[in-house]
Amino acid sequence: MRAQAKQVRHEEEEESAFVSMTDMTVGFLFIMMILLAFFASQARDPETVPLSRFDAMVADRDEWRALAETREQTIARLESDLAEALQTVKVLTAQVSDLTRERDELKVENAALTSRVDELEKLIRKLQARIKDQDKQIERLKSELERLKQVDPLEAYLSQVSSARREVLTRLRDAILADFPDLKVELSEESDALRFQGEGLFASGSPELTSEKAAIVSRLAARLDEILPCFTLGEASRFDESCNPSFAMVEAVQIEGHTDNLGSDQLNRNLSAARANSTFFAMTGAAQGVMRHLNLKRQPVLSVAAYGPDRPVTSNETPTGRSTNRRIDLRFIMVTPKDTGGIRTIREALEAIGSRP
Repeated sequence: MRAQAKQVRHEEEEESAFVSMTDMTVGFLFIMMILLAFFASQARDPETVPLSRFDAMVADRDEWRALAETREQTIARLESDLAEALQTVKVLTAQVSDLTRERDELKVENAALTSRVDELEKLIRKLQARIKDQDKQIERLKSELERLKQVDPLEAYLSQVSSARREVLTRLRDAILADFPDLKVELSEESDALRFQGEGLFASGSPELTSEKAAIVSRLAARLDEILPCFTLGEASRFDESCNPSFAMVEAVQIEGHTDNLGSDQLNRNLSAARANSTFFAMTGAAQGVMRHLNLKRQPVLSVAAYGPDRPVTSNETPTGRSTNRRIDLRFIMVTPKDTGGIRTIREALEAIGSRP
């Protein structure tokens, strides 16, 4: 037991020594820590900061880092905007260049156009002046036209009389040609006479009608006696507005003798007068009533005239021309009043005939 107790005591001693050593070690370490803390506080790095300041710096660092990130994003956006702006500037610069070139070209064209405009303005002024002159001319012509449209009763009447004479002569010609188709008879250029070639009624150089030609003259007298009553006064007159709507009146129906220029003047005049007289007597003998047709002066309208070679209708240089000039003309001369009063006189005279029972 003693041994056991001894053993226990020994162990207790060892444990006590260990505890003492441990306590001494802990104490020593504590002292060393205090010293180290002292020396650390005396010998700390000048670059170290207090924790509060450190925390503040960390907060500042984080704030600046966020600002840096924001700046980087802003820089990236601005760089993108810059690139886009540079591209836009490039495009706009190209457009400015094109527009500048176009402007310069237009300046050149404008100079030419300005010159052309000046020329055109001068031409326009000239044309406007001409237009004004033409307007005046138009007004004058309109005035003249209006005046002419106001039909002069006398001119209108004379025109109607001329048409009536042409119609009468055409009817006579057609009637004679219907009876004698081979006869050479035509209307004069003025439509105022029937023209018979000399050899058509007379033998060459002879004033006398052959029996065959006398039949032509007799037929002509009968036709004339049928037409004249509507255009003349006298007992034989039979005026009707349907046969004479223009109220035309015959002044004279002249039997005119004409010759060519061969032979003496006296011979030709006597021959033309003899032929006219032969025709006159043949007509009055065949239709005695033809002398009862009177003009406004109550004179017989049938008469004679002789002109010899004075009134050729073509040249006497050829046989054909001379044959044409040897002729008898039956010329209708109409009453031509000088004013509307004369027209009224004619109308009243014809209407008085028409109203007879």
